[in-house]
Amino acid sequence: MPLAPTPGQTVGPFFHYALPYDGDDQLVPRGTPGAVRLHGTVYDGAGAPVPDALIELWQADESGRVVQQEGSLHRDGWTFTGFGRSATDRTGRYSFTTLVPGESAPFFAITVFARGLMHRLFTRAYLPGTSDALLDGLAPDRRSTLVTTADDTGFVFDIRLQGEAETVFIHFGDE
Repeated sequence: MPLAPTPGQTVGPFFHYALPYDGDDQLVPRGTPGAVRLHGTVYDGAGAPVPDALIELWQADESGRVVQQEGSLHRDGWTFTGFGRSATDRTGRYSFTTLVPGESAPFFAITVFARGLMHRLFTRAYLPGTSDALLDGLAPDRRSTLVTTADDTGFVFDIRLQGEAETVFIHFGDE
């Protein structure tokens, strides 16, 4: 007889101890030509910053190619792997140093881990002025929760876990 699935466990708040690694938030070294900063704040349902979340980022390179490079957890200073990880600080802020993804995939794929979540959450952070079927299929007021805002260093993308202006999250089957 097959075993029945059991409920998931909450996914935190142990991230700061086990998952960060040297250079995890630097997909490219600071000062790399074309480097930008993707940064923001994670907020809970009451609008308070979440100080113990972990954000993972996947993205295409500047030509729009999805990188298939081994060693995503190793930073050698020149190999772009398209993967990064950033723990939020005590004020709920996270930051990545990266490249602008190319036109064929003009977004950052984001995964959120945080206390109280039964499973990780998936979303996208689109560059301003871009579109695709997912973004265009949303109501205009919901679409704005997936679009970054440009600033002097790159792009701002705040993540709201629930409540007013909740970020649109993507459901992948049983995940």
